Amino acid sequence: MIDPAFWSGRRVLLTGHTGFKGGWLALWLRAMGAEVHGFALPPAAQPALFDLARIGDCVENALGDLRDRAAVQAAVSAARPEIVLHLAARALVRASIADPCDAFGSNVMGTAHLLDALRVSPEVSTILVVTSDKVYANDESGAAFDERTPLGGKDPYSASKAATEMVVRAYRETYFRQKDVRLATARGGNVIGGGDYAEDRIVPDIVRAVSAGSKPVIRMPGAIRPWQHALDCLAGYLLYAQALHRREDVPDALNFGPEPSSPVTVGELTTALLHELGATSDFVHQPVANSIEMRTLTLNSDLARQTLGWRDLLPGRDAIDWTAQWYGAVGAGADPRAKTLAQIEAYSLLDARR
Repeated sequence: MIDPAFWSGRRVLLTGHTGFKGGWLALWLRAMGAEVHGFALPPAAQPALFDLARIGDCVENALGDLRDRAAVQAAVSAARPEIVLHLAARALVRASIADPCDAFGSNVMGTAHLLDALRVSPEVSTILVVTSDKVYANDESGAAFDERTPLGGKDPYSASKAATEMVVRAYRETYFRQKDVRLATARGGNVIGGGDYAEDRIVPDIVRAVSAGSKPVIRMPGAIRPWQHALDCLAGYLLYAQALHRREDVPDALNFGPEPSSPVTVGELTTALLHELGATSDFVHQPVANSIEMRTLTLNSDLARQTLGWRDLLPGRDAIDWTAQWYGAVGAGADPRAKTLAQIEAYSLLDARR
């Protein structure tokens, strides 16, 4: 289980706190009593969970660019963290195709800047770098990738995340292992949940279409992704960081994704979410010519289940239901911060009862 007593009073540096997953994680850490220092660019999307949930009011909020080495060093010096959760990244596949240097600069060199600042930070003990399910060499066979699958990446985003894995390994073996600082990577699946307003991402695209009274436009309705609720993925990160900090015998990289035995296509997710939002379950299929996006992507997360006792508490339709409930409640006037915290509390009760 996630241990609130472990996190209470911890000094945590959380990069990417202005993003979707980072916003949820910032509120969760603060709810458990952690002292959270955030470092990230201003929110890329408007509206943004960061603003709606007033996340800047409950964390030490430093805005800056990972590509700015001096800004990263200043943020680390100010935070003096015990634990670092590195979520900041360029996270959209098609945006990275449009501007590959931005993706490589932020994801690869940005991570190097952070780790270089941390290697001389005297109080740091645990660093968890979040990469992606897309780090693996995908042969489109449909097989679920486990942590032994070779790294790869045929598009700039995937390649930048695979390269980030190599940067982490180099810093771990060259600097951190000899200092007994635990440095690991978490490879999460495709996350959904309330408060995501990013451009060119499936759930916010659907929500925007419903709000406009139009049909969502879907590029690849037959594509398979490891969909999971943000809370399931973030629970994995928190459990992993706890185990690393306690010096438990856990691997240096773990996958966090839903059971691959019941894959959900983009079209199925779209139809189900439209239904839950009370809209007509129909969409427009608009394929992209010469797309290099992966058609099938599934994760084998058995190692995380075995070593951490982690499992997804919101599988399949539950993840879609909780996502729809958030957008439905906020759309009806509920306070976004209160709704987010209420779902965190409800999830924590599920975790305590399992």
